[in-house]
Amino acid sequence: MKVLITGAAGFIGSQLAHRLWQNECSLILIDNFSYGKHDNLIFTDHDFTDEIIQMDIRNKDGIASLLKAGDVDYIYNIAGIAPLPDCQLNPVEAVDVNLNGLVNILENARRFGVKKVIQASTNAMYENETDFPTYENSFKQPTLIYPNTKYCAERFAQSFCDTYGMNVTCLRFANVYGPHIDCLRKQPPFVAYMIRELFYDRTPVFHSNGEQRRDYIYVDDLIDLAIAVQTSEGFDCVNVSSNKNYSVNEMYQLAQKIMGKHIEAEYASDAHYWEKYPELYKGKYPIKASILNHEINKYSLCDNSYAKRKYCWIPKVSMEEGLRLVIANECELLKKINGGWK
Repeated sequence: MKVLITGAAGFIGSQLAHRLWQNECSLILIDNFSYGKHDNLIFTDHDFTDEIIQMDIRNKDGIASLLKAGDVDYIYNIAGIAPLPDCQLNPVEAVDVNLNGLVNILENARRFGVKKVIQASTNAMYENETDFPTYENSFKQPTLIYPNTKYCAERFAQSFCDTYGMNVTCLRFANVYGPHIDCLRKQPPFVAYMIRELFYDRTPVFHSNGEQRRDYIYVDDLIDLAIAVQTSEGFDCVNVSSNKNYSVNEMYQLAQKIMGKHIEAEYASDAHYWEKYPELYKGKYPIKASILNHEINKYSLCDNSYAKRKYCWIPKVSMEEGLRLVIANECELLKKINGGWK
């Protein structure tokens, strides 16, 4: 089996590549390294750094050249701009990568007979939902740029399926955590951020009161489902969630327990949530305070019964077990950084 993975130097893409390599798949790995890192490609049993191709998913001729032999069975499109403030700050680029990039993948997959495209989507599309748990077939349209790019991407994917009889599954990821999560990003994911601050014995700054709850999925469980959906036909959307959620405070208490630290967190005003992106607060129409408040305090819980029923998939990794694995990996990474990173 031959598989093309985009965004292969990122957190999820690299873990997926490693699993498929262990399964003896033939791989084509691409990444433009706007977010991916070479360190993610190095595993104890294999180093992918000499195998990856630096390429953007918007490169029409480049993608065509990788598929023209007609022997690629599956494409996993993991590439994209995911950080919410990055998408808000540069919406044109976000739309170009997250939407036009996928359309380029789909069109070339159509031309060269790829069996199936698996698209990385997001549960952020449920940001305006008020009924929980959230199911795949009914939800309110999102507001922010990032979830809208993924929402529109799903509509284009369905168009290709309806028009050409192609096979596409969109996986709506909950908050994904696991080894190689990006703790060095300008505004890291919450799990990476709290680990980094505890590692350096710094006081983490959270927003609101820390009681807001989100659902999470460990990366190995996600990959199990990403492989299982290869068998389905037509167009499909699937929640990838543990069907459990945790508050910021619960997660932080567990991380402290695992790391043997006792540092009281501070809580900041919602208005400062994206203060590292000052451009969003400027201009004739700055970002609304209500939008920041909603994003910080939103509640998320995705139902995973469809994935269980259709693909016989059950998430296996508990939050405590998963956090232990992430903490061990990220602390080792931070130790290797010359002089630390603060």
